[in-house]
Amino acid sequence: MNTQEFIATQEIRLDKFLAIQLNQSRNQIEQLIKKGFVKLENKIVTKTSSKLYLNQKIYVTIPEIKQKSYEIEDSPWYDKVEIIYEDEYILVINKPSGVIIHDAPSVNEPTLVDWLKKKGISLSTISGEERHGIVHRLDKGTSGVLVVAKSNDAHQKLSKQLEDKTMGRYYLAVIDIPLKQDIIVEQPIARGQNNRLKMGIVPSGKYAKTAFKKLIENKHTQDNSKKYELITAKLFTGRTHQIRVHLESLNRHILGDALYGFKGNDASIKRIYLHAYCLYLVHPFTNKNMQFVASVPEDMDILISTNFDKESIDEKINKEFITNSFNDMDSWM
Repeated sequence: MNTQEFIATQEIRLDKFLAIQLNQSRNQIEQLIKKGFVKLENKIVTKTSSKLYLNQKIYVTIPEIKQKSYEIEDSPWYDKVEIIYEDEYILVINKPSGVIIHDAPSVNEPTLVDWLKKKGISLSTISGEERHGIVHRLDKGTSGVLVVAKSNDAHQKLSKQLEDKTMGRYYLAVIDIPLKQDIIVEQPIARGQNNRLKMGIVPSGKYAKTAFKKLIENKHTQDNSKKYELITAKLFTGRTHQIRVHLESLNRHILGDALYGFKGNDASIKRIYLHAYCLYLVHPFTNKNMQFVASVPEDMDILISTNFDKESIDEKINKEFITNSFNDMDSWM
């Protein structure tokens, strides 16, 4: 590790000052501060909004970059990333379950960014080295549609769409207990105090809103102990684990999601059955409204086909039906 010394030339927030001095992304600066790599004079600070005073000394220790102990081509998912659409500005893919989006200090396995670089795909650099091209993300266990920016201009325009809600996704999930009705959940979310891997409903957390729509209950299965339901969800905010947290608040759980309370013992359930099915956006340069559908992965497709009526599946798992399902949300309340 090497330590760099800086002197504040103006009164400014610590994170803003370091972003200028180190030319790194806001997230990278935030991680350096929160993990104790920054000192003001001789005191470690972990608050990103700490105010600097004139001529104050700042010491930043840059951690050594770990040498990767893997080859991206050896990953079992290397040939399973499906390209749905590509032009000179954006790339839309169907991410397999089990793929981490980008690198982090705790990650020692191939990531989607590694795959993008290995494929020689041009990527935006606005989010820093670890997050080249990444505009939005999906959890490791979640499969589905994702857009990647191939230039900084495209990245900025797509990021703005995330903010003004002109870009978004519809999700499919299989849950352990049917919902009583279509419902909108508005509950604030923050990281839990007892388990740092888990998010939760916290009054002081960030505002979060999710709409859940019932699709199919498994009334025709032979095993009556299984009360599964296929639902679709629309996010109005983008909090970590938002769908999973809001379902847990309803005492409902996605199959395979043990972190948020799923207690099934079916050995065939090997992952979280949550899939980002449909993405809508405005093309950053042609201004054309576009929609992309990520086909349901084979394992999830088998589970759905086994547990639900085929005619209902064919009717309800399609872009138009799911998009139209959220047109009458005022009546859900």
